[in-house]
Amino acid sequence: MSALKLFISLQLLQHLIKIYHSTRNNRYEEQLINSCSLIISVKHILWHIIDVVWSDFGFSGRDGRDSTLWIGTQGANTPCHLDSYGCNLVFQIQGRKRWHLFPPDDTHCLYPTRIPYEESSVFSQVSVIQPDLKKFPAFRRARVHTVTLQPGQVLFVPRHWWHYVESVDPVTVSVNSWIEMDMDDEARVGEALTKTIVCALKSAPSLDNNDRWLNPTEDGVSSHDENMQYLNLAVKACMDKRRDDAEGTASLAELGKRDSSGLFKTPTSLSFMVPYGPHLIPVNLAHKPTYTCPKETSCYWYNELSQCQSTSQDEDKPRGDNKLHQRSGLHAHQEAGSPGTSGRGAGLHISTNDMLQFLVHPDVITLVTRLIMCRQRELHS
Repeated sequence: MSALKLFISLQLLQHLIKIYHSTRNNRYEEQLINSCSLIISVKHILWHIIDVVWSDFGFSGRDGRDSTLWIGTQGANTPCHLDSYGCNLVFQIQGRKRWHLFPPDDTHCLYPTRIPYEESSVFSQVSVIQPDLKKFPAFRRARVHTVTLQPGQVLFVPRHWWHYVESVDPVTVSVNSWIEMDMDDEARVGEALTKTIVCALKSAPSLDNNDRWLNPTEDGVSSHDENMQYLNLAVKACMDKRRDDAEGTASLAELGKRDSSGLFKTPTSLSFMVPYGPHLIPVNLAHKPTYTCPKETSCYWYNELSQCQSTSQDEDKPRGDNKLHQRSGLHAHQEAGSPGTSGRGAGLHISTNDMLQFLVHPDVITLVTRLIMCRQRELHS
């Protein structure tokens, strides 16, 4: 797993727990138990309650004001998703949370979607706990890493790792901080592009645009002019950042090729330093998939439908030639029952959501973003 290794730090932040327990009272506890799941911004609240010292993990100047407080009850969960920006540090304060994590290379196994749309969040169509392998056959190849985060432990989630999180105990309290990275500038271009495409297609009058496609966390639907302005600002910011970095260090684009999840393939000469302290435990693979195959053989990479068609019975048979003869992504998504799609044998009807699965697929957005930035460099050279 090299640089994408997951770690739990056993460095116990006792002063955080003491401060937390000193602020508890019966009324607060009652509110926690009665809540289903609360996400509270720490911008105006958390830093008064918990003085989080993220600088202990190598991020100087970061404290509770750069964090988010998560409070939940048993069974509360966060759908499986990846975050478009940065990496993530999560400190468990009370109760336990179980994390199911998947590496970026398994994106094709998790059937990414931007419906419901939420900026910087790419959701999976698969129910991780109870997956429907007939609808999502590639998920059987996903490599899940499972860990139960105990109070006092800190989890490091690298960039673009998928994660599904569930509360195990009656009351769970955790705090996290998203750490910005240099490559986020280009990721913001991709997010602006995604938002422009999703809003344009889902805002258009259509018989199959009657679903609730906007996540409640979003303020509302932006106009096309607003989205295009945001896209241009993101491109300009990315160009300015690269221009500023040109004299000091090599551009991120020169570090190497990207993999299909959008990550740069780091040269072997570059070492990965973990600044989070000496007490680290890797989060290991929970179990090996029944079989694996190169990503190039996934349905998104086939040029002919005949190469990826098969019966569901074929999916259960082990492969000896490392070739995956599965249904195309279109067929698999039709079986998922998304708005505007019809069942097996009803024909190749493509809905707006079906089209978005491919137009704003992370691989596609990464490619288009690179084309945009390459053209900008040409124009400014």
